[in-house]
Amino acid sequence: MSQMPPPPPAATEAEETHRFPCEQCGADYRYHPDSGTLTCDHCGHTTQIREEASSGPWGGGNGAMEELDFKAAVAKALPATEMEVTRVSSCPNCAAQVEFDPTTHARECPFCATPVVADTGPNRHIKPKGVVPFAVDERSAQTAMTQWLGRLWFAPNGLQEYARKGRKMDGIYVPFWTYDAETRTQYRGQRGTVYYVEQKVVVDGKSQTRRVAKVRWTGVTGRVRRFFDDVLVLASKSLPKRNTEGLEPWDLSQLEPYQPQYLAGFRAEAYAVDLEAGFAEARAKMDRVIERDVRFDIGGDRQRIDSLRTDVSDVTFKHVLLPVWLAAYKYRGKTYRFVVNGQSGRVQGERPYSAWKIAFAVLLGLLVLGGVALVGGMK
Repeated sequence: MSQMPPPPPAATEAEETHRFPCEQCGADYRYHPDSGTLTCDHCGHTTQIREEASSGPWGGGNGAMEELDFKAAVAKALPATEMEVTRVSSCPNCAAQVEFDPTTHARECPFCATPVVADTGPNRHIKPKGVVPFAVDERSAQTAMTQWLGRLWFAPNGLQEYARKGRKMDGIYVPFWTYDAETRTQYRGQRGTVYYVEQKVVVDGKSQTRRVAKVRWTGVTGRVRRFFDDVLVLASKSLPKRNTEGLEPWDLSQLEPYQPQYLAGFRAEAYAVDLEAGFAEARAKMDRVIERDVRFDIGGDRQRIDSLRTDVSDVTFKHVLLPVWLAAYKYRGKTYRFVVNGQSGRVQGERPYSAWKIAFAVLLGLLVLGGVALVGGMK
């Protein structure tokens, strides 16, 4: 008589499904940016997120957006309630880690338009603490993108027409880290004071007197202190930083405590930049601000910084999701990617160039120069 196999060990964190059935017809709700409500596209029923999060059948709110302790997270000592398991799909081309609804079968990567997306199974990660909900709907994002393309004179006409056909854009919640830290910096440097002296110089054989600037340097030491709040670091590797930085600024005062209902009808990318790597980038941003503070503290007309020693303490962080509309178009064998800030409507993308438009512009320029030279020679 064979024995039954032992049951698998219980998971520490429950796997999130992020599906929200309509109370009236059972179809899925979708978050609508224009109304800020969950709306059923099948029967039109709407419901408020905050009401449902606090008293409805789904729950899901994390309450206040409390900061998490950085050292505890690095030591893998965060409470189990701060972790979650989701199912992600990995793109074999750009390695995007995108969370999909269990009922959705990916046919194309939203980041690079690659046709095949492979399921990589469960992904254990730190839960988001905050989310900036989409405020720009898909139609407005498409309009903003086509207007942006229309202002690029050297863009191929075929690509502009391809984009104007209204192809569906993907709403993606992109992962970011925010870091808070207290910093105290001791510095040693020099303060430069500009003064002027009269000097005689010879110009075209004639002696002249000029005022020449000189700098008198004085050694200084001092201390500066700054508290950094919500230093923002991209936690994705799927989008070029030049694109995401071009979407700034983000109004983080609009962060809402994370509730999975905001993701209804959208996708979310899992973070690919870990917490420590993100903090290294945040430190680089902090150091630039600290250097500016030190120069201000040194004062004078010029400043030299000989040494800095910064103590960083009370480091906390949040994992947050920010909204991006994304379109990836394959045109003549090349992928063009455009992103729209889902909060402000700001557009960034890879600038396509039309060879014949550039050649025409060069030819036109040569003709204009030739005409100017001809007219000048006739005078």
